[in-house]
Amino acid sequence: MPTITSISPTSGPTSGGTSVTITGTGFIGTLTVQFGIIPTVFVVNSATQITAVAPPGLPGTVQVTVTGFTGTSNGVPYTYAATPVLTNITPSSGPVTGGTTVVLTGTALTGATSVSFGGTPAASFTVNSATQITAVAPAHTAGTVLVRVTTAGGTSNGVAYTYVAVPTLTAISPSSGPVTGGTTVVLTGTALTSATSVSFGGTPATSFTVNSPTQITAVTPAGSAGTVAVTVTTAGGTSNSVAYTYVAVPTLTSITPSSGPVAGGTTVILTGTALTGATAVSFGGTPATSFTVNSPTQITAVTPAGSAGTVAVTVTTAGGTSNSVAYTYAALPTLTTVAPNAGPVTGGTTVILTGTALAGATSVSFGGTPAASFTVNSPTQITAVTPAGAAGAVLVTVTTAGGTSNGVAYTYAAVPTLTTVAPNAGPVTGGTVVVLTGTALTGATSVSFGGTPAASFAVNSPTQITAVTPAGAAGAVLVTVTTAGGTSNGVPFTYVAVPTLTAIAPSSGPATGGTTVVLTGTALTGASAVSFGGTPAASFIVDSDTQITAITPAGSAGTVLVTVTTAGGTVDGVAFTYVAVPTLTSIAPGSGPVAGGTTVVLTGTALTGASAVDFGGTPAASFTVNSPTQITAVTPAGSAGTVLVTVTTAGGTVDGVSFTYAAVPTLSTVSPTSGTTAGGTAVTLTGTALTGASAVDFGGTPAASFNVDSDTQITAITPAEPAGTVQVTATTAGGTSNGVSYTYA
Repeated sequence: MPTITSISPTSGPTSGGTSVTITGTGFIGTLTVQFGIIPTVFVVNSATQITAVAPPGLPGTVQVTVTGFTGTSNGVPYTYAATPVLTNITPSSGPVTGGTTVVLTGTALTGATSVSFGGTPAASFTVNSATQITAVAPAHTAGTVLVRVTTAGGTSNGVAYTYVAVPTLTAISPSSGPVTGGTTVVLTGTALTSATSVSFGGTPATSFTVNSPTQITAVTPAGSAGTVAVTVTTAGGTSNSVAYTYVAVPTLTSITPSSGPVAGGTTVILTGTALTGATAVSFGGTPATSFTVNSPTQITAVTPAGSAGTVAVTVTTAGGTSNSVAYTYAALPTLTTVAPNAGPVTGGTTVILTGTALAGATSVSFGGTPAASFTVNSPTQITAVTPAGAAGAVLVTVTTAGGTSNGVAYTYAAVPTLTTVAPNAGPVTGGTVVVLTGTALTGATSVSFGGTPAASFAVNSPTQITAVTPAGAAGAVLVTVTTAGGTSNGVPFTYVAVPTLTAIAPSSGPATGGTTVVLTGTALTGASAVSFGGTPAASFIVDSDTQITAITPAGSAGTVLVTVTTAGGTVDGVAFTYVAVPTLTSIAPGSGPVAGGTTVVLTGTALTGASAVDFGGTPAASFTVNSPTQITAVTPAGSAGTVLVTVTTAGGTVDGVSFTYAAVPTLSTVSPTSGTTAGGTAVTLTGTALTGASAVDFGGTPAASFNVDSDTQITAITPAEPAGTVQVTATTAGGTSNGVSYTYA
């Protein structure tokens, strides 16, 4: 019969699967292995050893047996252990150095074989009960890890445990404060999260707030004067320290000197204690202009400006604000006006200074030069006599026990000079704007033209004045300028009489311009412009003070005023008439004999006032202007051919229309030279200048018909006539030809 002497291991998880070695005897033949009533798989290693796999089971102890053909062995106990469970860890964090004792709470913890922190075994552990284990955390890097417990039932779930880095401090700001505490400081460092305390030399901070892992704001507790170590404690431990200095409250015992002007600027010595590191020196609440800490017992400061009276002087350090010592501001004299505020460089001007706190004045200064003399009339007025000075503005100051006053401006004026006046001439009526150039013209009080004040003037700069001339008599006068520095030299200005015009000849001309006219008048010298109805003359020459020769510009038909402009002004004007250029559109008749004497009618425009009618350059025998659009003329004798007929008026000469001078016709033969009295005979007339024949006559009887074949031939049909010889003639615009004989038979 098989026997079991031992099994190993003797326990395992309820899930089964544990390899169990069974030791005994009689393990031969056909066998079965059971855990309780549940058979399992196994391997017979020898007659004394079997390796079996524990099947799943319920928590608790069962008997393991081996059954063979000879019977069933004794049973040995095997315990099914439940899987351990963790529900809590206290505390749940600790330093990375380890060593923190933690209590693990859970179930099925009995028989724990290991406790691990993120895979690292606990430094040590003790199973207190099936529900509690006490363990010591091993060292680990910063961060959160899972803590697990392993028993025969397996490995538990994990619970979180946080390794906290040791906090560090790198800075504290401010790094000092009063011994009374209450200073809010900012601590900078690392791993400051969850700080549990902030200590100033072992004294807890009055309060603190963790702003971030790198910053804590804390309020200092009261402390003794001196430097202490500031530390922060977290779950990771206590940080290194940074220095914080408790500073004693400063005290003041004296100030020297204890008074000065309200303008400030007085250097004073403050004496006291705990003055090192002073951040402010105050005079009645106003910061010192500057200060220097000489030692823990002395400060040199420069007083700021202040109001007259006594103020409290205090010093502020990191230790707080000191008691006060008294400092008195003495009223500073002030100046508001000086009258007059300008005078000559030679000095000697009596001026009145107005201001405040002038009583007890010890000096009056003009640009650093003492007044020739002065008298204090009252606390608000001083009368002083100016010393000599250089041209320019200076500051006038008054000095009293309260200091030196502000400055008011007083101008030493140089004697003005004039170099030019432009223009240097203008009409006697005045009103000319002139520019005066010179030096020291600033503050001019008058500009005079020969003793007459300018109509107005403006000082443009120290070297220029613009003035308007007053009316004056023709001739040259001196122009002067007066300033606080005196009256300048004079520069000449000439008053010019207004020009006049009395006549213009000729008084009319063509609208095309180009007419040379002579203007007669007075005061024409220096004429700068001649204008025809506002249009400048094409050119002009001043012949004398009473005459100008000018060439008219182009203009529109009509009468315009001619004016002349000189420095004396512009003359009212004389009349000049622009005449339109005449035009011709037709002539009737358009031809006539070379002998002249033909009366013709010319039609066109602007023919009024015609002074000539020409036929090819030959004046008409006579002409009459019937209207602006018609002239009747008698042709002069001319040569055969076409000529231009022109009309000339004050407006010019028209281009012309054509008129033809016709030669007197001649006849040399008639063929045949005879015919019947009944007429009807066709005859050929030969001659010259037959073109344009208007009639062919046989003894005074017109030809039955005729045809001009050429300038030298006419074919005609004879009219009826009594028997006999008659003269045949041809008539053209050139007249009636000679006769040739033709016989009626």
